[in-house]
Amino acid sequence: MRKLTHQEISASRIPREQAGIAPRHPIFAILDNVRSLYNVGSMFRTADGAWISELLLSGYTPHPPRKEIEKTALGTTSTVPWRHLRDPAAVIKTVRNEGARICLLEHTTGSLSYDRLAKRDFPICLVVGNELTGVSPEYIAAADMAIEIPMYGTKQSLNAAVAFGIAVFEMVRILKSE
Repeated sequence: MRKLTHQEISASRIPREQAGIAPRHPIFAILDNVRSLYNVGSMFRTADGAWISELLLSGYTPHPPRKEIEKTALGTTSTVPWRHLRDPAAVIKTVRNEGARICLLEHTTGSLSYDRLAKRDFPICLVVGNELTGVSPEYIAAADMAIEIPMYGTKQSLNAAVAFGIAVFEMVRILKSE
C-alpha cells in the first residue's frame, strides 16, 4: 500500500467540466442560524464531497463571499448550488417544491438514529441548527422526521459541521446501497 498522489486522486474524480452534468444526490440541506463562518465553509466542502443538490443558508447564517468561509470551503462555494433565504417559511416552501422531506438533525422526542433512514425517505432535506440553541421552532413544526447521532461520552452533541458530515455521508451511503 502507498499513499495516492494528488494527480492520481484527481484522475479518479469527476472532471470539473463534467461536474455540472453529473446528477447530484437528492439531498438538500438547510443551515439554520449557524453562527460560525468556519462551520459554514466546512459544510460547503462536505456538501461538495457528497455532491448534494443544494445548500440553503437560512436566518443569520453567514454566506459567501467571506474570506472566513472560503478558508475552510476551499473553493466549493462555486461548486455547490446555494441560496441565502432569511425567512424560514420561504426556505420550507423551496424545499417542499423540490418534493423533499424535511429531516431535522436534532434531539427530539421522535428522533431516530441517523443510520435508520431508508431510500424511501428521499429526496430529503437535512436541517442543521444553531451551534448552541439547535433547530428553530419553525423548522421543527414543519419537519417530517428527525435523526440524531448517538453520543456515548459526556457531551450531548458534536460540532455542527462534523455532525453534518456524518449525517450527509450516511445519506449518500443509503442512496448507494443495493
